[in-house]
Amino acid sequence: MNRAPLKRSRILHMALTGASDPSAEAEASGEKPFLLRALQIAVVVSLYWVTSISMVFLNKYLLDSPSLQLDTPIFVTFYQCLVTTLLCKGLSALATCCPGAVDFPSLRLDLRVARSVLPLSVVFIGMITFNNLCLKYVGVAFYNVGRSLTTVFNVLLSYLLLKQTTSFYALLTCGIIIGGFWLGVDQEGAEGTLSWLGTLFGVLASLCVSLNAIYTKKVLPAVDGSIWRLTFYNNANACILFLPLLLLLGELQALRDFAQLGSAHFWGMMTLGGLFGFAIGYVTGLQIKFTSPLTHNVSGTAKACAQTVLAVLYYEDTKSFLWWTSNMMVLGGSSAYTWVRGWEMKKTPEEPSPKEGEKSAMGV
Repeated sequence: MNRAPLKRSRILHMALTGASDPSAEAEASGEKPFLLRALQIAVVVSLYWVTSISMVFLNKYLLDSPSLQLDTPIFVTFYQCLVTTLLCKGLSALATCCPGAVDFPSLRLDLRVARSVLPLSVVFIGMITFNNLCLKYVGVAFYNVGRSLTTVFNVLLSYLLLKQTTSFYALLTCGIIIGGFWLGVDQEGAEGTLSWLGTLFGVLASLCVSLNAIYTKKVLPAVDGSIWRLTFYNNANACILFLPLLLLLGELQALRDFAQLGSAHFWGMMTLGGLFGFAIGYVTGLQIKFTSPLTHNVSGTAKACAQTVLAVLYYEDTKSFLWWTSNMMVLGGSSAYTWVRGWEMKKTPEEPSPKEGEKSAMGV
């Protein structure tokens, strides 16, 4: 029996709540041989790892390469949003012209919807801009530690905005993450490689990631629950809002003076960065679809570990035992939080359900 396609709104809901997909479980127990399912999962997880890690290293090159010497982080972020917007519009047109060839929603720019999405777009701009600014000022090896407070902000904002409490064990894992973050900052300082500005941008990026996840749920109804429509409007709004920033920060003048402005290699790398930015949203949803939200989080933590090791090897860094300990604390705390939340979600159906009016909004 054919499986009904999984809507991206359902994928986001599963990612935010930690719930599993019943249809995926049904398919797992269906006719597909174990080896075929294992191969599919391995391919999807590998695709996620390659896309995510490649995007980080490519962005580091664009933002802070001595050979490129381009000091326009806002323009790099703007161009990636522009590429994503054009790709969304192009795939929408292709889906309209060739029904069945591409599964993509129809897109047209509705100013009323754009205004509804605008508050989320401001948070989205903060998220991607602070991410890139953090990556510009810190090394790839420290990048994960610098942005490691997302889970902590998830817990804090869930309480402040959604009035949702967190269990003692989940708070304990957050304590481990905070300890790892401070130890990492201390060790970067001891090695003389600490950038306080980059660390501040990492903390702000973590805050915006948490806010983005929470407010995405509130805005989704405005785009009929479609993640791709939301992606289109977020990036289209971002392209417009970035323009005054480019003027105010003088990046357009810096771009005019850039020696490699006419280089095909430069624009090829810029466009590839935009393609990776678009692709990461797709492969993330794909990984959740073929595994589960819990497995996706575990995969993301393992990917972060591999990315750190690759960065240390590639840049030929020498790190102390305590530096590695800080990374293990952050990754271990994140994994433990994922496990605790998954365990708590499994317990929830067994407990008496509260009345509909008494249910608290689901946190991230």
